[in-house]
Amino acid sequence: MLRDRLHSQKQIRHQHRSRTRAMFHEQAAPSTRYIAIIGNPNAGKTALFNALTGLRQKVANYPGVTVEKKEGKVIFGDGSSATLLDLPGTYSLTAHSPDEKIATDVLFGKATHTPRPDFVVCVVDASNLERNLYLVSQIIDHRTPLIIALNMIDVAEKSGMAVNPQRLSDELGVHVVATVANKGIGVHELKEAMHAPVTASPKARQWSLPKLVKEECDELQTILQDAHHLSEADSFHEAIQLLTSSSVLNSHNDRYAPEVLEHVKKDHERLDSFGIDRQSVFVESRYEWIKHVCEVSRKIKQQAEETTSDKIDKVLTHKVFGFVFFIALMAMMFQAIFSWANTPMNWIGDGITALGAQITTVMQPGDLRDLIVNGALAGVGAVVTFLPQIFFLFLFLGMLEDTGYMARAAFIMDRMMSKVGLHGKSFIPMLSSFACAIPGIMATRTIESRKDRLVTMLVSPLVSCSARLPVYALMIAAFIPQQKVLGVFSLPGLTLVSMYLLGLAAALTFAWLFKKTLLKGETPAFIMELPPYKLPSFKSVIMHTWERSYLFLQRAGTFILGVSIVLWFLATYPKITNATPAEQLQQSFAGQAGHLIEPVIKPLGFNWKIGIGLIGSILQREVFVSTMGTIYNIKDAKTGMANLSLREKMHNDADPHTGMPTFTILTAICLMVYYVLAMQCMSTVAVMHRETNGWKWPLFQIAYMTLLAYTGTFIVYRIGLLLMT
Repeated sequence: MLRDRLHSQKQIRHQHRSRTRAMFHEQAAPSTRYIAIIGNPNAGKTALFNALTGLRQKVANYPGVTVEKKEGKVIFGDGSSATLLDLPGTYSLTAHSPDEKIATDVLFGKATHTPRPDFVVCVVDASNLERNLYLVSQIIDHRTPLIIALNMIDVAEKSGMAVNPQRLSDELGVHVVATVANKGIGVHELKEAMHAPVTASPKARQWSLPKLVKEECDELQTILQDAHHLSEADSFHEAIQLLTSSSVLNSHNDRYAPEVLEHVKKDHERLDSFGIDRQSVFVESRYEWIKHVCEVSRKIKQQAEETTSDKIDKVLTHKVFGFVFFIALMAMMFQAIFSWANTPMNWIGDGITALGAQITTVMQPGDLRDLIVNGALAGVGAVVTFLPQIFFLFLFLGMLEDTGYMARAAFIMDRMMSKVGLHGKSFIPMLSSFACAIPGIMATRTIESRKDRLVTMLVSPLVSCSARLPVYALMIAAFIPQQKVLGVFSLPGLTLVSMYLLGLAAALTFAWLFKKTLLKGETPAFIMELPPYKLPSFKSVIMHTWERSYLFLQRAGTFILGVSIVLWFLATYPKITNATPAEQLQQSFAGQAGHLIEPVIKPLGFNWKIGIGLIGSILQREVFVSTMGTIYNIKDAKTGMANLSLREKMHNDADPHTGMPTFTILTAICLMVYYVLAMQCMSTVAVMHRETNGWKWPLFQIAYMTLLAYTGTFIVYRIGLLLMT
């Protein structure tokens, strides 16, 4: 079946070449072009983008907004290239959220510092043809040059559907290429189609409107063209927006000329008087035409009563078994992260220790050597050691996303989220926050309700992100004993899981509190598409994992390196004559700062050394680890502990006056609890400021999370002391 589709696809390609040669007189395709790739969520757009661009990608943000901008280079057979822009997923060109608005603005040439694409590749899920063709019809109406990547044809066939690319191409008037992006099928053919000249479909606006609606739409188009000098395609799009929206007349609107708004008001009154639903008439008219296109280009075969995805979902989305599986999966994931990463972490740690010893051997004693070994290398090395755990975390999250399970996790958690006044869509940003709170906060753009979006943004940083993982790993490795629980799980692994569950529980609790007090509102209905399960694209997952791991390394080599150098200076000066390294550290600028805040943090079980780490990690949480690395390297520089690992130095550290250990199991637990609940990330605060357009909510977020962290850690410490007596 798949072979037939690909054979049909080749025929389309040859016909397309003939048409374009005749139209352009065999004109060669431009060597550099700007191409946008667009599609519905879960259509395989990102997998196709990765397959087309490989490792030739860069990620940034669109100017002025926190929407991620992902660009890549497509290399064609003759060595020429084009820039490919991966637009945010959207179901239509009617924007309801910031990410959808970015997709629309780029397509229409309205995005700042982003050129209008020469043409568009629209990724269409062959197993959900009707829904995906809605976006296609809007792009065609806008007279945008277009190629369709008919993706997931293997999934469609397994579901009993056979889509004929040739018939679909004939109906739409655009080039259609059948693909299976996660397996690389059809990617070469798609590249060839992209390299050839691409034109707009000659069959724009085949769908028809009711007579009265068409008359009003045509009149409004004419007025828009005259008043705003819009093209026929742009004026049609604007006319639909104006006729379907009531809010355009409810407030002062200086976007449109007065005569346009006056005419829109009359149109609304006339259509409403005839009982025409202005919001649905355009949608229904499009779908009537889409239904016809699907009938002639697709055959529905006799299919089994249940698909494989349906059978799996009976268990994985069950109200009891599904939740148990989700918790077990999370426990296994974090258990594996801790266990699998241990050996490569030791390799990295031994390598850094050996490098420090080599530098010490070849360099003369002095401040420069101390700066390199005890400052820069100790600080950066302490963080880089945890790269394997970061790698495995993103690897597992990428696998869950690529298989389609993430959508099920949101569905499962919807029951719990509804009890706190939110819905499953709010859980997706929380899942993203396991990697980093910044994309988690950015992911709230898909939530329609402003109050729900704000609540989700306020609590997402409570979910433990990858920056907390080095802190957890250091404390667990140094102080939690290696013991088996129930003969299967290890105590360190369960401790790690408990930190993540604590953050999730805190996020849900405060979401409920905010929905009941500051941001009251009804619990919204939750509608979400569950994509079919599929084997993950190993290449895409590895690329995503490498991209995030590289950002971690980049941060270690830039920001953390800078902080480590500054901290070395603060922990080394002013110089005290004839002082031991430990005494020098206490009298240094950093030591004085630690002693200054010690009375405040002593009720939490923390001393002045931990205080230095808390101060240093206000900007970023993982700086705590580099801070401890620098402090203990300076403190133990001239002792027999110089070549020990950081965890061993912390484990052996004791108060010189009392002989009591600086760190205990209780101290380690309290420190982890503090980092679970505290903000400690100025980058997240900056994103909150941009997303909320002010400082009110970011400052509130800092205040409530700091108070929560202090109170929660105080309670844990007091309970721990009681249990120990």
